[in-house]
Amino acid sequence: MTDETAADKAPADKAPADKAPADKAPAADTVEAVVRQQLAKALGGRRGMAEAAVPTILFTVIWLSTKDLTLALQVSVGAALVLLVVRLVQRSTVQFVVNALFGIGIGAYFAYRTLQSGGSEQEAALAYFLPGILYNGGYALVLAFTCIIGWPLVGFMVGSITGDPTAWHEDKPLVKLCSRLTWLLVLPCLVRVAVQAPIWLAGSSGAMDPDTAIAILGVAKLGLGWPLQLAALGGMIWLLSRNRTPVAADPTPA
Repeated sequence: MTDETAADKAPADKAPADKAPADKAPAADTVEAVVRQQLAKALGGRRGMAEAAVPTILFTVIWLSTKDLTLALQVSVGAALVLLVVRLVQRSTVQFVVNALFGIGIGAYFAYRTLQSGGSEQEAALAYFLPGILYNGGYALVLAFTCIIGWPLVGFMVGSITGDPTAWHEDKPLVKLCSRLTWLLVLPCLVRVAVQAPIWLAGSSGAMDPDTAIAILGVAKLGLGWPLQLAALGGMIWLLSRNRTPVAADPTPA
């Protein structure tokens, strides 16, 4: 009687134990899923990309059509502020608008500093594009450095999900995957610098007509912005689709 009761109870006792791992399963159980989630947040979707592009389009068009630097800067900053207000009214995330507004503000600061230093409005308009070139160059160097020293930035994305910021570094295949993904983030920055820096230098030195350089920089900033980022993202998705790396290995009882 006692044996029969124990046998009857065994499946019921075991069921919750079998079910527990499923209940506690993380939303993202592979590195690939984690990185896809983080990249989606970082890009902000179509709306986030558009919010970053609109102020630059307005600045370039207004400067080329009016040659009025103050107006171009005011409209550019004003557009970003309008987008920010819309986000606030809709109670949606303002992260991407704030990022764009910060970039525009730095560009405007460079432009006004150039004017205060005795530069022409053409030189000031060129200066508006300099922070973006410097940012991409610096960002590429930092990302490349993290790969060279064996602590790729994407690895910390994984750590932010698992709760342990450095445990991923003990898994060499995982480090290798994160390094490849980080290098794919480096490439767009390097391409932007390689294309825009010579144009900026040519416009600043007089080797190219400044207005021509500004027009090319405006188009290049848009063309090498979200389209290039999407191309890099496509490469990352392709790479991620070829792997299924667990975020954390299941502990093996001793």
